[in-house]
Amino acid sequence: MEKIEIGLLLEGIYRQYGYDYRNYTYSSIRRRIRYRMRIENLQTVSGLQEKVLHDPKVLDKLVADFSINVTEMFRDPGFFLCFRQNVVPALRELPFIRIWHAGCSTGQEVFSMAILLHEEGLLQKTRLYGTDMSEQVLKRAKIGSFPIEKMKLYTKNYMQAGGTRAFSEYYSVKNDTVVFEPFLKEYMVFGQHNLVTDRSFNEFHVIICRNVMIYFNESLQNHVHELMYESLCADGFLGLGDKEGVAFTRFADRYEEVDRTQKLYRKIK
Repeated sequence: MEKIEIGLLLEGIYRQYGYDYRNYTYSSIRRRIRYRMRIENLQTVSGLQEKVLHDPKVLDKLVADFSINVTEMFRDPGFFLCFRQNVVPALRELPFIRIWHAGCSTGQEVFSMAILLHEEGLLQKTRLYGTDMSEQVLKRAKIGSFPIEKMKLYTKNYMQAGGTRAFSEYYSVKNDTVVFEPFLKEYMVFGQHNLVTDRSFNEFHVIICRNVMIYFNESLQNHVHELMYESLCADGFLGLGDKEGVAFTRFADRYEEVDRTQKLYRKIK
C-alpha cells in the first residue's frame, strides 16, 4: 500500500507543480518522505499528499528534503589531481573553455575548479556553469560564502588535490564564515536546471556530474547519460562520481577511460 501511495504522491507533485521525482530510487525517496511525515506529524503518505497538493509551503519543504546537498571543496582530492594531470593539458589547446557542473549544490565544486584553473593559468578563458534544480542552494552558491569550521578539511583536500599556493589566499574571513575572492566568481554562471525535465543548454568541453545519478533509477540514469553525451563536444571530458560510470549504459563505446578509479572519461565518437 505504501508503495502505491508514494507513487500517487510523486505523480501528484509532477502534475500539480512540474517537479518529476518519479524515477528516483524508491528507497531514497521513501526515506525522505517518511522524514517529512514525522516532521508534519502525519500517519500516512496520503495525508502528506493532501498537504503537499494544497499547501505550496509544504511542497517546498519536501523538495528541500529530496535535494541531496552533500558537497565540499575539492571533494575526493584524487579526482581533482587526476583532472590537473590528464585534462588540463588538453584544455590548454582550446581558445575558450566551457565547463558544466551539473547538480552543483551550494557551489563548492565550482569554486574548487575555478581555483584549480586559476593556478593552471586557464581561468581567464573559461566559463564555469553551475546548475542545480534547487533555487535555495543556488542562492548560497552565488554568494560564495562557507562556514569557517570547514576550512581545515577544505585546506587538506586542496593540498591533496595538487594545490600550489596557500589555500587561505583565496578567501577572507568575516565573522564565522569565509568569503571567496570576487575574481573567482567573475568566471561563473549559476542557474536552475533540472536534469530530469530540462534539455541541453550549451555545448561543453567538460561536464562534471558527480554523485548525482546514484539517486536515480536505471531509466533516469540513461536519460541523463543521453543529455550529457549530447551536451559534450567532440573529445570532451566527462567526470562522474566514484559509484557511477558509463560501463553499463548504451554510451559505453563512445567514451574512453581517462582514469578508471576517478571515473573520468573522454568522448571519442
